[in-house]
Amino acid sequence: MSVGQTFTAPQSNRVRLVVASSVMLTFISFWRAAAVVLNDLGSSAFYAGGIAEEAVGKAAPWFILGVMLFSFAVRSVYVESCSMFTRGGVYRVVKEALGGTFAKLSVSALMFDYILTGPISGVSAGQYITGLLNELMTVGAAHGWLPVALINAGHARQLPMNETSAVFCIAVTIFYWWQNIKGIEESTDKALEVMKITTVMVVLLLGWGIFSAIHTSAPLPPLPVPANLHFSQDALGFLGGTKFATTLGLFGILMAFGHSVLAMSGEETLAQVNREIEHPKLKNLKRAAIVIAIYSFVFTGIVSLLAVMLIPDSVRVPVYRDNLIAGLAMYMVGPPVLKIVFRVFVVIVGFLILSGAINTSIIGSTGVLMRIAEDGVLTDWFRKPQKKFGTSYRIINLVTALQLFTIIVSRGNVITLGEAYAFGVIWSFTFNSLAMLVLRWKYKGERGWKVPINIKIGKTELPVGLFAVFLVLLSTAIVNLFTKSMATESGILFAGAFYTIFTVSEARNQRKHAATAKQMKEHFQLEHPETVGREALEIRPGGILVTMRDAANPFALKWALSRTNTDDQDIVVLTARVMGAGGPEYIDASEQLFSEYEQMLFTKAVSVAESFGKHISLLVVPAGDIFAALVQTTNSLEITALVSGLSTKMTAQEQAYHVGQAWENLPEPKRQFTFYVVMPNGEAQGFHIGPHAPTLQADDVQLVHRLWLNFRRDPEMQGLHHSDIVTYALTRLAVEYARDKQETLRDIRRYRKDGSKSGTLSSPSTPKFGREGLDYSIPAPKPSSEQSDHET
Repeated sequence: MSVGQTFTAPQSNRVRLVVASSVMLTFISFWRAAAVVLNDLGSSAFYAGGIAEEAVGKAAPWFILGVMLFSFAVRSVYVESCSMFTRGGVYRVVKEALGGTFAKLSVSALMFDYILTGPISGVSAGQYITGLLNELMTVGAAHGWLPVALINAGHARQLPMNETSAVFCIAVTIFYWWQNIKGIEESTDKALEVMKITTVMVVLLLGWGIFSAIHTSAPLPPLPVPANLHFSQDALGFLGGTKFATTLGLFGILMAFGHSVLAMSGEETLAQVNREIEHPKLKNLKRAAIVIAIYSFVFTGIVSLLAVMLIPDSVRVPVYRDNLIAGLAMYMVGPPVLKIVFRVFVVIVGFLILSGAINTSIIGSTGVLMRIAEDGVLTDWFRKPQKKFGTSYRIINLVTALQLFTIIVSRGNVITLGEAYAFGVIWSFTFNSLAMLVLRWKYKGERGWKVPINIKIGKTELPVGLFAVFLVLLSTAIVNLFTKSMATESGILFAGAFYTIFTVSEARNQRKHAATAKQMKEHFQLEHPETVGREALEIRPGGILVTMRDAANPFALKWALSRTNTDDQDIVVLTARVMGAGGPEYIDASEQLFSEYEQMLFTKAVSVAESFGKHISLLVVPAGDIFAALVQTTNSLEITALVSGLSTKMTAQEQAYHVGQAWENLPEPKRQFTFYVVMPNGEAQGFHIGPHAPTLQADDVQLVHRLWLNFRRDPEMQGLHHSDIVTYALTRLAVEYARDKQETLRDIRRYRKDGSKSGTLSSPSTPKFGREGLDYSIPAPKPSSEQSDHET
């Protein structure tokens, strides 16, 4: 793998291991960021209204609207925290302001929120589907379409709502568990497509609903005053049967507000997605926050209002409490067939967004636990990767097991889940706002943005707006402790269990690493630069980057070492920490613990390199997207070849396609390189990444030459070159494609099927030259004689 020119290498016998601080990300627009958050936040619109009305009565929609308005203020707290920290999530902010103990408490409450997000969303989706099936069977029975076996006493048999919904939720949860074990590919494109479909439904729902309300002169819900509040016995919680419960007043307003606050869940996702928002980050973050605020207010707030206005009292809570939007579709003004068709559409959209929220909850909670594991709060046992897929399967298993346990215990009851759900939501918000309040005095540096209103008296600035937000959140959280007995009992029990796990695990981790820290530093020189560059690794341009994730099968590294003269080219061995939602935006050099897995991985890499008698450098790169991270690292290190093992989930061609797509998304300047995929048997396929001269078959070269000879017979063509033939042919093809795209594609497909000589790429052999005039291709020579000594 040597190149045409050598560079003087820095003299060092150390094995350098660099832990990069910046996560490699694929940056997204504020529209996509808003779509990701709304996929989580928007799911509450499907169940929040029914749960709130069950608790406080018919005036519930006004409180839902109030919560949606208040969410503007809560979201502004997150915007301020994100302007201070690339990710201003609860864990990071609380730890900065209040220390590790409060950080563990806050993340314990947040985990309760995440664990319940999946069950409540999945059960709600099941309620919509089961309700639709029961409705269709009723209609079928009335028209004689159902078989006798499905009819009982003249009526269609009905599926049990809660039990059927629970079974559906369990099935979807297991499906997403397996997807995450394999390593689901998260895409903002999927979130954006779901929100496009949801937006179509929302526009139709609002337009048709408002028309129906005007046409039928539907009255508004009763005003949100104490006289109109009718709390259920469960909603009174520990205050049930006391005199205090009969003289509610303002306290009753706070109670009703607290029972509606679950409509505001999903705000933490904004802090997670902030790191991926493109430049200008703060401006686009505020744009995303505004889009989220308006959309959620219109969707969750106004739809809850229309449901109470249009659905009769006799069926709204008894029949449609758990699938309120489906009920709203059935009480629009219009023909029954059209209403049923629209209800089917509502159920499809509900399934997409609600079942997607299950996946979001698994990814989010896994990411949060990975983040605190990175800080040494959880032992490396939790982070040990799955042997085949390389995912953090133990954390995924823990999260999924807790979600399945929650579904089974609740028996698919949305009200039960909703009552418990609000605990994590309100307390994580309260901790976050308290931390931001403390940071106003503790952190004196510049902020990109502040929560208004701020009053300056002399040199002291009073954060009136931030304090008001904290006061409302704290008051609501305290009221909820007394009125949401199920949430209080289950939330404290759950959060206490997680806090105990965190505390014990952190203490064990500290003892373990205190005993091994000295030995570890003797083996690896840990360095923590902010960005990845050649200077940090002390390597020359034109090196080789080898990915490694399995200590038991380092065949890609062996392949590269057997073909590379490290006196001429440097080899860097890289492992990427895939940071999902909730993962850190950086690795703190003062707190980061070098994991047992990475120590084992790099110990093996050093051992293999020593068996070849060659020097390597080691690199850990946190990554939001694995392919983007590999390509960005390759570009920043001025690498000539990227070598990877064959994926367990993709073919070599699919891996090369994703690498190529990531390369296309790189900003200029970007370097071309060769990507090699090494099979377990030692064979490799190579792919040029970036624009390059194609590898022409001998027959193609002969064809160009024959055409050139024929054209040269014309006296006016004496100055014709072979390149002119190729240029003309390409221009002609471009014209044909512009004139008739489909016909040209058919011709190309026909040629690929009948005339192509080979459907796969072999190892590149055509030289390519970088800016320095160097040959940056790898000719994949035969292994040197030394290979036989090291391949075992």
